[in-house]
Amino acid sequence: MNSNTLLANISGEWLETLHSDWKREPGSVPAEWQNFFSGFELGSEAGDKSNVLIDEDHALKQSGVQSLIYRYRNVGHLLACTDPLTPCHLSHPLLELSNFGLDENDLDTLFACRRFLKRIASLREILEVMRETYCRSIGVEFMHIQEPVERQWLIDRMEPTLNRTDLPLSEKLHILEKLHQAAQFESFLHRRFVGQKRFSLEGGEILVPVLDRIVRGCPEAGISDLVLGMSHRGRLNVLAHIFNKPYESIFAEFKETEELGFVGDGDVKYHKGQSSVIDLDGHRLHLTMAPNPSHLEAVNAVVLGKCRARQDRYGADGTARVLPVLIHGDAAFAGQGSVMETLNLSGLEGYRTGGTIHLVLNNQIGFTTLPKDSRSTFYATDVAKMLACPIFHVQGESPESAMQAVGLAMEYRKLFGRDVVIELICYRRYGHNEGDEPAFTQPLMYKQISTRSSVNRTYADLLAEAGGVSPDTLERIERQVSESLESSYGKLSDARQDGFSDLWSDVSRNYDPAPVDTALSAESLLTLAGRLAELPPGFNPHPKVLTLIQKRFEAVRNGDGIDWGNAENLAYATLLDQGIPVRISGQDSRRGTFNHRHCVIIDNNDERSYTPLEAVTRDVAYFKAWNSSLSEFGVLGFEYGYSLETPHGLTIWEAQFGDFANGAQVIIDQFIASGETKWNRASGLVMLLPHGYEGQGGEHSSARIERYLQLCAGENMFLVNPTTPAQMFHLLRRQMLQSFRKPLVVFTPKSLLRHPLCTSSVDDLTGGGFRTVIVDSTTLSAAKRLLFCSGKIYYELAQERERLNRQDIAIIRIEQLYPLDIDEIRDVVAECPEDCRIFWVQEEPENMGSWRYMARLFQEIPITVGYIGRPADSCPAVGSHHIHSEQQTAIIHEAFV
Repeated sequence: MNSNTLLANISGEWLETLHSDWKREPGSVPAEWQNFFSGFELGSEAGDKSNVLIDEDHALKQSGVQSLIYRYRNVGHLLACTDPLTPCHLSHPLLELSNFGLDENDLDTLFACRRFLKRIASLREILEVMRETYCRSIGVEFMHIQEPVERQWLIDRMEPTLNRTDLPLSEKLHILEKLHQAAQFESFLHRRFVGQKRFSLEGGEILVPVLDRIVRGCPEAGISDLVLGMSHRGRLNVLAHIFNKPYESIFAEFKETEELGFVGDGDVKYHKGQSSVIDLDGHRLHLTMAPNPSHLEAVNAVVLGKCRARQDRYGADGTARVLPVLIHGDAAFAGQGSVMETLNLSGLEGYRTGGTIHLVLNNQIGFTTLPKDSRSTFYATDVAKMLACPIFHVQGESPESAMQAVGLAMEYRKLFGRDVVIELICYRRYGHNEGDEPAFTQPLMYKQISTRSSVNRTYADLLAEAGGVSPDTLERIERQVSESLESSYGKLSDARQDGFSDLWSDVSRNYDPAPVDTALSAESLLTLAGRLAELPPGFNPHPKVLTLIQKRFEAVRNGDGIDWGNAENLAYATLLDQGIPVRISGQDSRRGTFNHRHCVIIDNNDERSYTPLEAVTRDVAYFKAWNSSLSEFGVLGFEYGYSLETPHGLTIWEAQFGDFANGAQVIIDQFIASGETKWNRASGLVMLLPHGYEGQGGEHSSARIERYLQLCAGENMFLVNPTTPAQMFHLLRRQMLQSFRKPLVVFTPKSLLRHPLCTSSVDDLTGGGFRTVIVDSTTLSAAKRLLFCSGKIYYELAQERERLNRQDIAIIRIEQLYPLDIDEIRDVVAECPEDCRIFWVQEEPENMGSWRYMARLFQEIPITVGYIGRPADSCPAVGSHHIHSEQQTAIIHEAFV
């Protein structure tokens, strides 16, 4: 609708009344009319300038100009020329002048402007600024940001410069050098190692100068640590030209030189990590690239966990000192749910890291799948809008535009402590890997790509055309890069890095099965219990919680009746008292899913919180308990990353129910179980997985013990199914007091948390240590039947034995399933009569739980062992509580027949 049509439908009297209302109280009229009258008043301020028309028609145009400015800021990116494979659009329907009651006759008309470079400018000037700022080689999405201060900050830094950076010649030549390094490195590998996979960066070489700019911007930002996560594409290039991994080390990995060897199984070269320390004019910067598997985006949360651990170690200025950088692919960023899980952590108190720089390397294809088939969103980056953070879309063959975007991103992150996304829109010169033929599925796209010059060539030509640099200088830069590659080819270098250095230097790399002394004095335990029972003056917890706190202290003072939650909190208290920090995180971990922990207490009147364990910390120790987002993949990955940076702290992730860890299987398989043998990176992470059959159905019964047993080999981790509070107490202490670090998977109970028989005494906590196998008091030499079991079924078996007065039946609890103490089992069997019948009893179906694992080990002794338990099933448990009870009763009955 043009301005004349609009005026024809508006009463002059009504407009005058509305204007009067606005002048008296601006908020009394609709927002669009507030903008209209503001524009009208600003237009009036232009005075008697001859070409400023102060009439109703101009007032409407004035309002249209303000809307036009807003529109360009909001959707100008739709007209930006950011795709090197697509011709630039010259117009967009949303930005046509007619939408705003304007036309070409208004181009030289002066308008008053609010929040613009000039208070009065012609439409021509306004359009030039808007188009040059938002519609050239950088498209910016930022008007979805909810904070006006942040939006205005971006406007003030983009529009005055037309969103460009004026680089000195030295900087341009440095960019050219990094582009030559990136391009020639790939072509060198292509020639020298024919047919070997490297997941080339060609077509996306812009990534190297972008990362280089981030690194060189760290001193000004006060950053001392940069932790990078990325997938395999371009990884070798980044290792060489950002992390300064020697060419000869990379070439040796291609040659698979026998002299280098590997620690453990090793991994392919494009999955490995790297740590480097570089000097930037006296500023020491520690760079870390986290190792990762081929599972795209899996490393994201790991990187953030590593960063948060370092930030916590640095203290108050930690978020300013440690920068997380994540490199994504376009298809993966839009397609992988772990991206959203990780983004969601950015603003949460227990997980935030002060802002991540996200670089999306947009190849415009995922393996062989085009964007139209791989995402429902317009941009690959649209999921990031959930954070209301700025998103820069950059033409991947415009290095100087990329430098501008990086500069803004670094400043924004430093000032506002929030995430920033930079999408580098480029292409992939070859197939998914070097042996793949992309023209099979995208013939036209790859015909076009085959004719394009590489970005190092086009940028060199651009510099030559601009003048100021001689052809000899340009040729010398290219030649030096080539000579460096050639001279390194014949050399040999050890590519390995020791994962047991720096913070890990005093941690043993060798598993030691020897018992660990975890005992402490009764006096110390009572003192700590007393401090945990103290509450601040005026603090009023829920009456039931107050009773629980008092009962816990009384149990320690009386020397008996210590339940699971009490023993667990006491274990944390003893570690904290020794200066060992503790972090526990998971869904509802502060209270505990089953209402047993209560390590953070809430005031019943005002909901303020109090954490008693913080009162017992010593030295650098801290206790942090976090209720996590409803995420398994993201949060477990985060805690694994945290554990990599805290070998002297206890890091725990708790699942709400044990089988909920299924949602984090990639983290378990690819990082926790195999990270040390693949990448020489140890972890002491603890996983608490509630497990036990109580008739709650297939999704709340089993923690899938069988899956973890399948992952066990080479003493890579501990699998424990403890049955007493004292066992849990000693287990948590052992995890930190032993000389080495291994992941610990604990199958924690549910019904045992309040089972009257499942309590421990002070003597149990202050004496001895964790027992891998518990032999009950029955005389083995007189046993007619020997029952091996693990977990809570022991209590049902013990109660039935007591009821039947069957003292000729011995029950042995396997507390540590892996590494299994096979010698202890041999000793138990050796004490039994030859005619003693031996059985394994479990709640789980025959094809689940520990049976098949134990059956194989029983054969090694060798002994014949029968099975008692549920039959094999495709589902862990039945849904009917009645049927569950019948099955459970049948198992117990069979054990005593």
